[in-house]
Amino acid sequence: MLRKWNFELQLDEKSDKAIYLQIADAIIKDIHSGRLKPGDALPGSRNLAQLLKVNRNTVVEALNVLLVEEWLISKERQGTFVADALPNFKAAKKRNLVTTVIKDTANGHYHIQFDDGHPDSKIAPVTELARAYRQIFNQKARWQMMGYGNELGDLEFRKAIVQMLNHQRGMQINEQNVCITRGSQMAMYLTAQCLFTKGDYVLIENPGYKPAWKAFENTGATLLPVSVDKDGLVIDEVISYLKSGKKIKAIYVTPHRQYPTTVTLSLKRRLELIKLSNKYGFTIIEDDYDNEFHFGYRPVFPLSSFIELKNHVYIGTMSKVVAPALRIGYLASNDGGLIEKAGNLRKIIDVQGDSIMEQAVLQLIKDGTIKRHIKKATNHYKVKRDFMKTLLNKHIRNKATYVIPEGGLAFWIVPNKQMDWLQVSEKLKNKGIKIITPDTYSFNETINGIRLGYGSLSEKDLEDGIIVLAKML
Repeated sequence: MLRKWNFELQLDEKSDKAIYLQIADAIIKDIHSGRLKPGDALPGSRNLAQLLKVNRNTVVEALNVLLVEEWLISKERQGTFVADALPNFKAAKKRNLVTTVIKDTANGHYHIQFDDGHPDSKIAPVTELARAYRQIFNQKARWQMMGYGNELGDLEFRKAIVQMLNHQRGMQINEQNVCITRGSQMAMYLTAQCLFTKGDYVLIENPGYKPAWKAFENTGATLLPVSVDKDGLVIDEVISYLKSGKKIKAIYVTPHRQYPTTVTLSLKRRLELIKLSNKYGFTIIEDDYDNEFHFGYRPVFPLSSFIELKNHVYIGTMSKVVAPALRIGYLASNDGGLIEKAGNLRKIIDVQGDSIMEQAVLQLIKDGTIKRHIKKATNHYKVKRDFMKTLLNKHIRNKATYVIPEGGLAFWIVPNKQMDWLQVSEKLKNKGIKIITPDTYSFNETINGIRLGYGSLSEKDLEDGIIVLAKML
């Protein structure tokens, strides 16, 4: 028998948030409040649609979002239920090869290069950015922007970043919680220098992102690798390190789409990791490097959107949104002291950011250019993703395993047999094709998978490259 449940929701058709997402978030709120408990049955989609006076398909979309995000489970011929696996603690979450004709390098000349997921610079809003830049210099008060600015970044630009993080990614911060940087790598460096000293231990994903590791090691910190499986970071290994007696200062994670494997950290593990962070006092450093390009219902919200998480640093970038040459990143934290330290260190090495460029990008945010570009780019990359899927199904299906990513700009491919990737790389080099070998991602052992970026390659180069690679598997 279905549990009687009065669904309280006022839909706002003028809101930027789609109706199905408003419904999904309202159900999550009822789960948080305890009005809906693990195992409780939800009304059928038809009944819920009648109750809310909306189209049934809208309700189905909302339920699908909650199934994907693991708040609900579906039981065949029984219905939809609140997931039993949710931990019993108070969670208050608010829910966000291209070629290139490559230049001659020391390694040779490549006409196809599989990168690790670069955007397509050919679709960047360069004209709009140049126009905004010119308009800034035509302003009457332009001389006021020629002096020194705030080490944390232009105030209005920070406010725009805050609005995006709060409204689209469920975070709850203000402009004093944000530091604008020259790309995400600077954000990583500032975070490391402000958090770590010699002798600290930092947990990292393995395989993972080595440039971040180098920033951590530069402080004298020791890295401890944690494995990744189909559900993301293996929490049991995190617990083993915590119980070993080592003082774990932080953990570096890419939970939205793990780098390089593209897997998403499951909701159960997210909640477990938050509990462990609060219990043991370590900081979660969250690198959300490609949140914007998502082909499913919506991106999974960051760990940093959980208000019960006591210690977090969230790192993002505008470089993939506009163009790699645009070096604008940011770090956000609920630790005001860390942001202040980051600002003070920033003054030593860089004084301030590029306030003129920040103003130009701000103008593109305000006039809707960025929003339109993200929509256009997402459609562009989804077509490329689907083309890449077709190529892999045609040429590699029986030679390797891979999962079709719901976003991002790369595939993770694991051959069925162990490969000598250095040898494969040399053979591909002789054919003018470059790949990133697995040692780029591994901590201290051989990794058999490779990450193939497709965003910056033409369809012809993708096809030519995959055909050659398939012959070597």
